[in-house]
Amino acid sequence: MAKKKDTPSETEAGERFEEVLAGLEKAVAELEKGDLGVDDALARYEEGVRHLRRCQEILKRAEQRVEQLLRESDGSLAAKPFEPPAASAVKSPKPEP
Repeated sequence: MAKKKDTPSETEAGERFEEVLAGLEKAVAELEKGDLGVDDALARYEEGVRHLRRCQEILKRAEQRVEQLLRESDGSLAAKPFEPPAASAVKSPKPEP
């Protein structure tokens, strides 16, 4: 049976970046409240560190996938820096009279 191909924001475990980031944000919010005991605060901190590392892994994997897509036939990368459109190229809505 063939393995389902992960979408860009999913990991091997099926975690989505947004879900892992939400777990990190929840742990940080609980710590910031300041009403946890030492043991609970330490547990939340460890949980936050785990979520942070998973986020970094997911982002690294996404970066590697992008590099594969940008790789030229000779093996070199053809990445170009992102340049937002010039202010004059962005059309502003005209005010109504």
